[in-house]
Amino acid sequence: MLTISLLVLLSIVLIVVLTSWTKLNAFAALFIVALMLAMVTLPGKNVVEILKQGFGSTIASIGFLIIFGAIIAVVLEQSGGAESIANAIFRKTGRKRAAEAMGITGFIVGFPIFCDSGYIIMSQLAKTFSAKAKIVLPLIAFVLATALYSVHCLVPTHPGALAASGIIGANIGLLILLGTLFAIPAAIAAFLWIKWRTKNMKYIEDKEENSEINVIDQQDLPSVTLSLLPIVVPLLLIAVGSLLGLMEFSEGSVFVESLTFIGHPIIALMIGVLLSFLLLKSRKISDLNVVFEKAIEKAGPILIVTGAGGMFGLVIKETGVGAYAGEFLLQTGLGLAVPFLIASILKTAQGSSTVAIITSASFVTPMLPALGLDSETGKLLAMISMGAGSMMVSHANDSYFWVVSRFSGINSNTTLKVYSSATIVMGITTFLCVWSASFFML
Repeated sequence: MLTISLLVLLSIVLIVVLTSWTKLNAFAALFIVALMLAMVTLPGKNVVEILKQGFGSTIASIGFLIIFGAIIAVVLEQSGGAESIANAIFRKTGRKRAAEAMGITGFIVGFPIFCDSGYIIMSQLAKTFSAKAKIVLPLIAFVLATALYSVHCLVPTHPGALAASGIIGANIGLLILLGTLFAIPAAIAAFLWIKWRTKNMKYIEDKEENSEINVIDQQDLPSVTLSLLPIVVPLLLIAVGSLLGLMEFSEGSVFVESLTFIGHPIIALMIGVLLSFLLLKSRKISDLNVVFEKAIEKAGPILIVTGAGGMFGLVIKETGVGAYAGEFLLQTGLGLAVPFLIASILKTAQGSSTVAIITSASFVTPMLPALGLDSETGKLLAMISMGAGSMMVSHANDSYFWVVSRFSGINSNTTLKVYSSATIVMGITTFLCVWSASFFML
C-alpha cells in the first residue's frame, strides 16, 4: 500500500506540473494521469469502465446546474442586470461607502457568475465607483475581486464546489446554504485587510475613468428587482427544499412534495433561468438561441474538466489509498485541517481553484471515515474546509490574478501585495470559522 500511496501522490504532483508548468489543458492532464494511474495500480480491474463511471457520475450530478448557471450569467451580462444591481446598491450606500457597495454587488452577482467573468463584466463599474467616490482604485477593485472569489470558492453554484460535492457525496442544497454563510466572513475579512493595505494610497484622478461615468449612468438598464429575481428566487427555493428535507412530514402531502420538488437545485435553477428571460428585451427564438449557444460555450469546457476530475477521483478511490492515508492522518489529530492543507497546497502550486478542490475531493473522500468526517455534517464541513484551501494563494499562476490586474489596470506588484495577500487572509479566516463550527456541528 505504501507503493500505491507514493504513486497516487506522484500522480497529483504530475497534474500540478502538467497544468501549471507545461500549461497542458486541465482535461488532458487529468485524463492522461488517471489512465496511467489506473493501469499501474488497478491491473485486475476494468480500467475503461472505472474511467467511464467516474466521468459519467460526476456529469450526472452537476451537469444541469452548470448549464443553467451559465445561462443566467449570460443573461445578466447581456441585459445589464449585473450593472443594475451595482448601481442600486451604490445609490443606497452613497459615495463614502463605495467600497462596501462594490463588495455587496460582487457577493450577490457572484452566485450565478464565475469570478473571472464577473470581474470582467464589473471591472468598468469598479473604475466608475472609484471616480465617483474619489477612492483609490485598488480598494474598490480588489474588494470586488475578493467578494466574487469568496462565493466562487465556497458555493456550489460554481464548478469546483459542484464537482467536489458530487465526488464527496455532500448535500448540495445544504452546502449552498453553508457555503454562503462561510463566504460572508471571508469577504468581510478580505475587505478589512484590503482597506488597511490601501489606507496610505492617494487617489489620482483619471480622465478616462471620468469619461465613462455618464455612459454607464445613462444606460437603459433593467430594474433591480427583475435583475435580482434569477439570483434570489433559486437560492430561496433551494433553502426551503433543503430545510424540508431535514424535517419529517407525513407522506402524501402534495404541498410539501411540491415545495421539495421545486426546491431541488436543478429545478430551482431552471426557474431562475426562466425568470432571467424577463430581463431580455427580445425573447424571439433566434435571440434565445444566441443566449443558449453562449452559455453552452461557457459550460462545455467546465463540464469536461469537472467530469475528468470525477474520473480521477474514482481511480484514487478504487486504489484504496484514501482509507490508508486517512488512518495515518487520523493519528496526527489534524482532522479538518487535512482537506484544508491538501487544497491549499494544490491551489498555490497550480493556480486553479477548480482543479484544486476537485483533486482534493478525490483524495480526501476515501479518508472521511478514518478522519471521522463521513457523516452528512462531516462531509459538509470537509467541503467548506477544502473550499477555504482553494482560496489560497491566488498569485501569478492563477488566471484570475491576471484578470483582476489587467482589467482593473493595476500593476501586478500591487495586485500581488494587496489582492494575493487578501486571499491568504480569506482562506485562513474561513478555515478558522469551519474549525470553530465543528465543535458544535460534529
